[in-house]
Amino acid sequence: MKRRDFLTLISIGVATVIVDGLWAFAASEHKYKLAPESLLPKDIMSASEEVREAYRFAIANRDTLRYIPCYCGCGEQGHTSNASCYFQDSSTPEKPVFDRMSLG
Repeated sequence: MKRRDFLTLISIGVATVIVDGLWAFAASEHKYKLAPESLLPKDIMSASEEVREAYRFAIANRDTLRYIPCYCGCGEQGHTSNASCYFQDSSTPEKPVFDRMSLG
């Protein structure tokens, strides 16, 4: 086999691996826990899909969001963490009182 033919085969093989890897990455979906939409109040249910998904994520992952600071400047409103952007801090997971700030 000539050197040129060998390098061509190697290039095709590398390109195939890269394309296959990118296809697999693009086809994979992020998997994370979401609460059912039925837990959302009517005004949040009428929001965009992205906003509803954010609230559903917040319901299911509230304890984690409490450890993440909020970077949107809502600290002036008394928010203590990213969870505060979705819930009033005094509310409980069983009876969440939603904050409407994240509606936009």
